[in-house]
Amino acid sequence: MAMTRGMKRRDFLKTAAGTLAAAGALPTIIPATALGKNGRKPPSDRVVVGMIGTGDLGRRHHLRGFLLQNEKVAPRVDVAAVCDVDRKRVAEAAQSCKEFANTRVGIYHDFRKLLERKDLDAVFVVTPDHWHAIPAIAAMEAGLDVYCEKPLSLTIEESKAMVAAARRYGAVFQVGSQQRSNDRFRLACELVRNGKIGKIKRVDTVLHGVKKGDWVPEETPPAHLDWDFWLGPAPYKEYRPNLVHYEFRWQYAYSGGVMTDWGAHHNDIAQWALGMDESGPVYVDGTKAEFAEEGPHDVALTFDVHYRYANGVDLYCHTEKQTYPDGTKFGNGIKFTGENGWIFVSRGEIQASDPDLLKSKFGPGDVRLYNSDHHHVNWLDCIQSRERCICDVEVGHRSVTVCHIGNISMRLGRPLNWDPQKEQFVGDDQANAMLGRPMRAPWHL
Repeated sequence: MAMTRGMKRRDFLKTAAGTLAAAGALPTIIPATALGKNGRKPPSDRVVVGMIGTGDLGRRHHLRGFLLQNEKVAPRVDVAAVCDVDRKRVAEAAQSCKEFANTRVGIYHDFRKLLERKDLDAVFVVTPDHWHAIPAIAAMEAGLDVYCEKPLSLTIEESKAMVAAARRYGAVFQVGSQQRSNDRFRLACELVRNGKIGKIKRVDTVLHGVKKGDWVPEETPPAHLDWDFWLGPAPYKEYRPNLVHYEFRWQYAYSGGVMTDWGAHHNDIAQWALGMDESGPVYVDGTKAEFAEEGPHDVALTFDVHYRYANGVDLYCHTEKQTYPDGTKFGNGIKFTGENGWIFVSRGEIQASDPDLLKSKFGPGDVRLYNSDHHHVNWLDCIQSRERCICDVEVGHRSVTVCHIGNISMRLGRPLNWDPQKEQFVGDDQANAMLGRPMRAPWHL
């Protein structure tokens, strides 16, 4: 079957899949000449991607760590273009492509120009949080699939718009909450889902605190950085070195602090274990939060946010190590406490009050969760199958909503009631006004 000019790759794949299914009884013969170099898939079966955002995470984690060097991924991907408003960083990304894959890529400073290319199948959006929604939606409008780093959005209204766009255009959308593609986290969630520690009473997600930071004088932006474009839809500020790159996370104009940085990982796992991927808490109390009285960081530095779900389960999101009544003490990670025991899981370990719990066997009637052992591979598989990813855009939206309503409660300094069906606060116009934020012209959703 030939793909005709103007035919979307996804439409071709759907049609081809249907044709192959109809011919399933026939033997499949693959001539040797159809195989790529060293047994790799031919280019026609490879996903051509562009990368929007080539900071440290984009270059190290995605580009070098997986797209160019990982044996599960590299044979299936061609990197065709890289884009960043920082000319130094995008040049380094292009050099990585040349060194590690012997590939020359297109270099762009404006993501809109990258999206004009006709050879792309998908894009990575690895920008600061305030730059997630606009390029992701533009990419889907251009017929492309998307991998967007977490946290999915700067606001709840932005991630709602991203969900709507993905459904409208049929995009395959993976959110970078990669803990879902880890067998340790999946095991913890399956143990919880199947009642191995009894009825769940509470969940604790433990993050890290944020320092108040030091003031750095305003200065002229470096020549290699388009500062106005970096700000984009955010309010204008004069350039300071500790506003950009990794440090943007501690500025509320561009991010949500550690609540959205690490909370988007751990609260996502809490949602998964509790079966709340299509819902969320109904109550949030962020009154136990500390903000800097001086210093440039205006996100919450430390907090202990209490959520409650409609089924009575309490979720506590903390920024300090927690010591529990039974004497256990845990740092960064997630602890599930049930009537009959507890389970703690992090990127480095999984523990249980009864170690034999971790050897549990699941039967045919037990709940088994979406199984992905590699977040990038899962995205590539879904691009081929057109199925939804393990951390689909709607899953990412619901998880980041937990973080956003926590931040709103902390900033208002009062408890709030949340309606997860209407996705609004109950009877609180001031809180509902914070579900979105104005965008600086000419940018808009």
